[in-house]
Amino acid sequence: MRNLGVLCVFARAIFLMGHPDTALSAFVESLGCGDKKRIRAAVDALIPVALEQPEIIERLHGLLDETPAERRWPIAYVLAHTSPLTPACVAALKEMLGTGDPDLRWAAVVLLARLARENDRSLVAELTGLLRSGSPTQRRMAVYCLRDIDTQDDSVGRALIGALGDGDALVRVAVITSLKIMPQTGIEALNLLLRMFVEDTDMRVRASAALALARLGSGRSDVRAALDDAARSSDPILSKAARAALKLVTTK
Repeated sequence: MRNLGVLCVFARAIFLMGHPDTALSAFVESLGCGDKKRIRAAVDALIPVALEQPEIIERLHGLLDETPAERRWPIAYVLAHTSPLTPACVAALKEMLGTGDPDLRWAAVVLLARLARENDRSLVAELTGLLRSGSPTQRRMAVYCLRDIDTQDDSVGRALIGALGDGDALVRVAVITSLKIMPQTGIEALNLLLRMFVEDTDMRVRASAALALARLGSGRSDVRAALDDAARSSDPILSKAARAALKLVTTK
């Protein structure tokens, strides 16, 4: 495989020598190559150059509209680093949250959370909306985005609490683990977490709820009783989680 560092330097040099058509053609070619490392190298090379040559940004916006959905993420990623977000760019980044590649999903989480923290409040609404309209994977990753924004926006807390009723178990786990590190929201959801710990049909959800309860509701006798009971469960996942939660309770 071509050395990626050399590729980045070469691509940047082409841009700076005044050959944007050649470099854009190389970038477009990389979109269909299927090699994630090569695509990421092309993206990394393009971002600083696009900042220096605004006409490239304009052409990338046009390219985004013309490119099939499954190949848009590199273009959207460059544009998100170099220009104000457009609806088309946001849509492509939201699609990126649902991709089967975990590296790309987490790259989108980091990027969207950073952009939202930098006062693009419209993204908060987009992400809370995705909790209702997205695929299970998109909904799960939207939870992590909202967690990492670290906002005190009441609408975010309400959206996360509402997502505790999601039909996908992994989404519920994502919400529970996020509430655990968002104490104010978590305390509001404490009764619901306790009910999920006792009643949820998925043991992964119940195990996650056990640890959240240890952090958020350790002073409540009904929480301690529920953990004591679960520690004697015949299910190894649940009993292990309950014992771990009880250890956390006793060390506080």
